Amino acid sequence: MIYRFTLMCDEVDNFKRIFEADSEATFLQFHNAILESVGYPDDQMTSFFICNDRWEKEQEVTLMEMESTYEYDNMVMESTRLSELLTEEKQKLIYVFDPMFERNFFGELTAILPGKNMEGVQCVEKKGKAPVQLQTEDDLMSSLNATPDIDEDFYGDSEYDLDELDPDGYGDLSFDDNSIL
Repeated sequence: MIYRFTLMCDEVDNFKRIFEADSEATFLQFHNAILESVGYPDDQMTSFFICNDRWEKEQEVTLMEMESTYEYDNMVMESTRLSELLTEEKQKLIYVFDPMFERNFFGELTAILPGKNMEGVQCVEKKGKAPVQLQTEDDLMSSLNATPDIDEDFYGDSEYDLDELDPDGYGDLSFDDNSIL
């Protein structure tokens, strides 16, 4: 069977990669196809996470054997086949490409196609430019220090009344007050 995956990234507009993979291909083959499609070097401790429908991480598949502290077994890309963890269309996965700052591609198994034969994993469609692989601390600090261009009235600053401020802070709130319940 052939698995079709769609990968997207929330950091850049119009980024999408579509891959087709033999269901018996390994996560390492998928990892290598992703890196090749975005032009990243293979020098980071990347991981895949199989996710639930709310994008909560569940099973991790690591590049190298690591000690497991999760409720899930440690699985390694080289020896884990896609079909071992991905069995249904619409399953979600995350590919962590920048482990230092937890930056990801979000993926979905969009189709399972019977009857086709292929080897490994291939990128069959590229759209948009991938984000820079690694952020530096300077990149992070500049994005944190950036001041958004917001209209002053957006938060009601022009209507602010100093008399409305409780100087004791939350003075009317009491945990013994049954009205909260």
